[in-house]
Amino acid sequence: EQYEEQYEGQEQEEEQEEEGESASYHHISELTAHGIASNDTTKLAEAGYCTVESIAHATIRKLQDVKGISEGKAEKLRALAQRIIPCGFVTAAAEMQRQQDIITITTGSTALDELLQGGIETGSLTEIFGEFRTGKTQLCHTLCVTCQLPTEQGGGEGKAMYIDTEGCFRPKNLVAIANRFGVNEEQVLENVVYARAHNSESQMELLKQASALMSEDRFVLLVVDSATAHFRTDYVGRGELSERQMQLGQFLRQLQRLASEYGLAVILSNQVVANPDGMSFAKDATKPIGGNIIAHASHTRLQLRKGRGENRVCKVYDSPSIPESDATFGKSSCFCPYPIATLSFAADQRPTTENMTDVVPSHTCACILPSALVALGAAGIEDAKD
Repeated sequence: EQYEEQYEGQEQEEEQEEEGESASYHHISELTAHGIASNDTTKLAEAGYCTVESIAHATIRKLQDVKGISEGKAEKLRALAQRIIPCGFVTAAAEMQRQQDIITITTGSTALDELLQGGIETGSLTEIFGEFRTGKTQLCHTLCVTCQLPTEQGGGEGKAMYIDTEGCFRPKNLVAIANRFGVNEEQVLENVVYARAHNSESQMELLKQASALMSEDRFVLLVVDSATAHFRTDYVGRGELSERQMQLGQFLRQLQRLASEYGLAVILSNQVVANPDGMSFAKDATKPIGGNIIAHASHTRLQLRKGRGENRVCKVYDSPSIPESDATFGKSSCFCPYPIATLSFAADQRPTTENMTDVVPSHTCACILPSALVALGAAGIEDAKD
């Protein structure tokens, strides 16, 4: 029994060391070992500063906003944090290696993953905008499941956080997507934490709680659906436009900080508005809400629009590493992993049992059927539904 207890103690120490090595951040409690009072670290954590990185990257003025933190104490805290966290220059080779180690989260669609060169990038903000019923919320639900998959399957092996501003979060959709990927639905639901934001101020407060949760557990995805809905209604008219953009900029800055500190993939769904400057016969007469503020804050911007039938088209609107292009995918309760382009026959090719097996896999989900029927109909099969 004595040897077993000693062995278990060694195992626990090794696990703690491994967790410390794998973590990409330093918890705020580490400052107590450098002479900072625990009361001060508690106050900082309650204000949303849950990591040493957040202290190192904050301004003196922001730190002074925390109750009980004077200017002298703020300068001492930031100087100490910057000694722990390297904030200087690095070589381009070192930065290139860091970017190569960034993981991506699969979208569940082969066509979409190919468009995004692997999936949704972690450590950055990805904005998804489009009109209603284009699949924005469904894609957010899918990512909440795929982020939990092992890295070799395109996942991030972590939990997801969902901030809902429009009341569109549906756990039953997570169950359907979990079944599509063959993972335990109860575990999937337990690994997704959810909060409803009822106004723009609530959105800001929830980010403080989010930071606290992320410092205690491994999260790889944060979804805000949608990021601009409350800002549109809380600030009305041109007289409040400046204040709205300023508050939106603060919100986006906090999201950038969380993405950088915890290595998160932050997904922002965004609404669109009719563009009065555009001509009526333009192909797309809408533009995303938020203007230049959200355009500059987002690293990758994806535009979703309706295609033929239940198909949707995703266009890379802006990205520092992905060229402007688009891809078509199927929209349903679970994104189909097969590109729509594979469900087509040549005009002179009659579908048979042999070539249908190649085109439509045996484990096809229902979302692929409309496109299959179209392909069969185009090939001249009258009893396509049968």
